[in-house]
Amino acid sequence: TGFKGFTLAQNLASEEAVNERFAELKEKGVEIVKAPQKVFWGGYSGYVADCEQNLWEIAYNPFMQLDDAGNVLGHEPLG
Repeated sequence: TGFKGFTLAQNLASEEAVNERFAELKEKGVEIVKAPQKVFWGGYSGYVADCEQNLWEIAYNPFMQLDDAGNVLGHEPLG
């Protein structure tokens, strides 16, 4: 309930990185909406809500390659 029609996302380099980020956020009191789990498209993700109740997906996508800075390879970085 309360879905605003969009989700912000952060892609990380592994399932372990997703689990670590969720542990950090939980420790800081961030609302966990959906704990990370394997998903139908082959990745691993979960959701948190920010202070304005926007949903953030934190995910590992095994089909997306990231560089050391977290940029998607094969695309120009934003900014």
